[in-house]
Amino acid sequence: MTARAALLPLALVATLAVGLLPASGQVGFEFMPDGGRGLLAQLFGGEQASLAELATQTHGEAEWRGYLGGLGADLTETEIETLAGYLSVNLPIDDTALEAAKTGGDLMSAFPADGKELAVANCQFCHSIFSGYLMQDRDAQGWRNTFASPFHREIQMTERQRETFALYSFTNTPLEYEDVPPELRF
Repeated sequence: MTARAALLPLALVATLAVGLLPASGQVGFEFMPDGGRGLLAQLFGGEQASLAELATQTHGEAEWRGYLGGLGADLTETEIETLAGYLSVNLPIDDTALEAAKTGGDLMSAFPADGKELAVANCQFCHSIFSGYLMQDRDAQGWRNTFASPFHREIQMTERQRETFALYSFTNTPLEYEDVPPELRF
C-alpha cells in the first residue's frame, strides 16, 4: 500500500467531518478568508427566516453578485465574489435537508461545506497547505484541473464540492506571505 493510499481513509473522514465544523472555519485557520458558509453566518447570523428564504433561490453568479451588492451589507468585493460563487453552486438547498435543519433549529447546518472548509479538510494530507495551496496563483479552470491528476482524482469530493473549492480558491488565493502564520510557512 502506498502512502497516498493509506491517507485516503483519513481524507474521507476529514471530508465528512467538515459538515460538523463551525461555519466560521476551522481552528488555526482564521487567517484564511471566510468561505460561503462563514460569510452567510456573518451576513444573516441567526435570522432563520432570511436564511430559509435564501436557501430556496436559484441564481447565477452575476445575479447573486447583484443581489449581495444591493443588500448594503459591509462586504468587500472579494467577499461578494466568494459568496456569489458559493451560492450559485450550492443553492437551492435540497428540501429534505432544509426541513431537517429547520426542525433541528440550525438552518446553517443545511448549507454545504464551503471552499475554505474543503481546502482545510483536503489540502494538507499530502503536501504543505502553504506551498501546495495558499501560495498557488491559478484561475478557476486551473483549480478545476487540479482534480485531473491521479492523486487528486481520488479525493472523495462531489463535483459540486470541487466547483465550490475551485471558485473559492480562485477568488481567495494566493494569500500574501505575511498573512500566513509563520508556523505554517513551510
